[in-house]
Amino acid sequence: MKSSTESNETDLARSLLARARELVPTLAKRAPLAEHNRSIPADTIADFKQAGLFRVIQPKRYGGYELDPGVFFDIQMTLAEGCMSTGWVYGVVAVHNWQLALFDPRAQEDVWAKDSSVLIASSYMPKGQVERVDGGFRFNGRWGFSSGVDHANWLFLGGIVSSKNGVPDYRTFLVPRSDITINDNWHTVGLKGTGSKEVVIDSAFVPEYRTLRAIDGFAGTSPGLSANPAALYKLPFGQIFVRAVSTASIGALQGALTAFREYGSKRVSINDMGRTAEDPAAALAAADAALAIDDMKLALHRNFAAMMTTLRRGDALDVNDRIHYRYQSAAVAGRCAEHIDRLFHACGGQGLYTDNPIGRFFVDIHAARMHYANNPDKFGRNYGGVLLGLGNTDFFI
Repeated sequence: MKSSTESNETDLARSLLARARELVPTLAKRAPLAEHNRSIPADTIADFKQAGLFRVIQPKRYGGYELDPGVFFDIQMTLAEGCMSTGWVYGVVAVHNWQLALFDPRAQEDVWAKDSSVLIASSYMPKGQVERVDGGFRFNGRWGFSSGVDHANWLFLGGIVSSKNGVPDYRTFLVPRSDITINDNWHTVGLKGTGSKEVVIDSAFVPEYRTLRAIDGFAGTSPGLSANPAALYKLPFGQIFVRAVSTASIGALQGALTAFREYGSKRVSINDMGRTAEDPAAALAAADAALAIDDMKLALHRNFAAMMTTLRRGDALDVNDRIHYRYQSAAVAGRCAEHIDRLFHACGGQGLYTDNPIGRFFVDIHAARMHYANNPDKFGRNYGGVLLGLGNTDFFI
């Protein structure tokens, strides 16, 4: 028997997914505008806020729902069926409401005290120049690829603090929008609508409590756990964030398959009068894409269900499982790219026209492969080495 709390959470999850599903046609219509503006329309952000989608994994103490991560990723995949750029921005922005829960409670209060709906963008590359000063740090630098920054009030930015023992102390620095300048350099071939622009800081002060050490995210010792003790916030950052940048590809592949089914069921070649539905290559491309989508979704949900069950018991996650899950996430974009290639090719010459959404999914999925976390080779080599008796070299797990 489910408890009343579990039943309420299930009902809420279903309602949120239904709201996301209702938005898909609107997102598909807005996709050309997002590409043209190189940024998600403000109306879309407003729709997400009104639907409560940004609150899925936000702490309850600030109006969030603290639902299982599987719900969050289902919403991201659903939104990406209409527009992958939109699904990408939703994933990497909404996941920050989870990460802020790991920060010192004073940092959470700085961001959410007056308005718990404000959004956070990021760029985690450790490019910040850091100088320790009284009470915190003097912070400078330039960071690229800050997705959704046009809509953000705060940012998470990466930097390395020097330590006495010489071991790099990688941290995430939380800074207000007023401390940064946006360099509008986002002119790309794919994921155009994400608005992943460069941000610049010239000598900002960041209090110590507005930083989060990567080692705490790895070890499950983040200071915010004192205020947010739910198992959700004991997930390793390296598990949940990497999925935020790989999962939109699954939704985009589903969107492409849906469009291909509509297109392929009616198309007749003007050259040989053959029906696409009767083309063996097209049929196999559709069937294999459907199987791949199912496989990737099953792995995603199995992995997080296993982690949440372990954490709710109060047990530590197995490092070997974390390495396995990391490699699976990194492989997602490449797998999706293989299948979108086949669907795109099966469209024939008509697939080249911009009114066929499969072309947009094609370039967006390939663009997603360029993200560091979606390059499987390094993580595959590490996993294979561990399987063969070598030590783990990846601590972003």
